[in-house]
Amino acid sequence: MSDTPPTPTKIELRIAALARRTALSEAERSAAAQAIAARGLPFPVRADSIVAGYSPIRSEIDPIPLMQHLAVQGARLALPVIIARDEPLMFRIWSPSDALVRGSLGIPEPAPEAPPLIPDILLVPLATFDRAGHRIGYGAGHYDRTFAQLHAIKPFISVGLAFDTQEIEAIPMQPHDVALDYVLTETRTIDFRSI
Repeated sequence: MSDTPPTPTKIELRIAALARRTALSEAERSAAAQAIAARGLPFPVRADSIVAGYSPIRSEIDPIPLMQHLAVQGARLALPVIIARDEPLMFRIWSPSDALVRGSLGIPEPAPEAPPLIPDILLVPLATFDRAGHRIGYGAGHYDRTFAQLHAIKPFISVGLAFDTQEIEAIPMQPHDVALDYVLTETRTIDFRSI
């Protein structure tokens, strides 16, 4: 009999990471979002770049301060729309002054008449990440399918946004999993492109 504990599953890793994230206070979450916005992205952003973020749910780090910072630099903003359970995300143009509507899963998203865009930079929510740039989301696979679709269309940069407490040592990977290019936390910018 081995003394080595079994490797946690993705579900167990997700549950533990979300518990750590949820334990953060509202003040800690707000300060982290502001710290990331103040640092900005670790690479130049062209004035015409399309940056897709997300509407924060649960205790996710809020990308809106960073997105507003990038809009001031001339970036065009977009938010995701869930089309169907097993489909990639669609992205629609969005401005911080635009009203959002509740999508099929109750997540705020741009109105149906907002034009679709294909992002150059994708800000990605996550439950947990590791030092190789792998992430665990919520299990629906929307971002995995979206990464595959976007890679077939054009080059883009994926940037995970997270709190330091969401990092773990290693995530068990599957063939369809794609590593992030960067993760930004309240204290660090981690570049995975050379790993």
